[in-house]
Amino acid sequence: METPTKVTPGGVSSPITIHSRSPSVLPVGETAAFSLVEVTLAMGIAAFCLITVFALLPVTLKTQQAGIQQTTANTICSQIVADLSAAQRLPPGQQSKQFDLHGHWAAQGTPDVLFFAKDGTFMPGSTNQGTAPPDSVFRATITYLQPPVETTSLADITVSWPAQVNPSTGGVPAGKVETFAAINR
Repeated sequence: METPTKVTPGGVSSPITIHSRSPSVLPVGETAAFSLVEVTLAMGIAAFCLITVFALLPVTLKTQQAGIQQTTANTICSQIVADLSAAQRLPPGQQSKQFDLHGHWAAQGTPDVLFFAKDGTFMPGSTNQGTAPPDSVFRATITYLQPPVETTSLADITVSWPAQVNPSTGGVPAGKVETFAAINR
């Protein structure tokens, strides 16, 4: 059912007639429906979109996991730098309180190796172990750069994962974070 409406634009002498059709009224004998072709195309487009989204999920999860591991490794580096800074104030011959590190660079020429759990907590008693503990995930290697000067000591800290891979023997870790620390005395 069409209802004519007359509209007269400003400044124009002849009216414009607009015919509108009510959307709820269909001619007798017609029903509103989608054809089989339209339904098939809609399902194909939806399936294509869903397959694309599902294909991106593994990449997204892997990226998120790598981000979490890098954040944990950076936290471990910060803890080691803080422990080395605190160890600088200890009398000669004493070790750091948190990781049992050698606080004096002049006396220690070999790197210290520490092991950490998945959440970044230190595994007690794992300092300078020959093999990684079975439940460790991160390996931290602290290389003391010699000679230390009177005011500053330098260290290269590398945190790699998984802990069972030893980069110093040629192993290739899945990921690593490296930082350079200058500890003022």
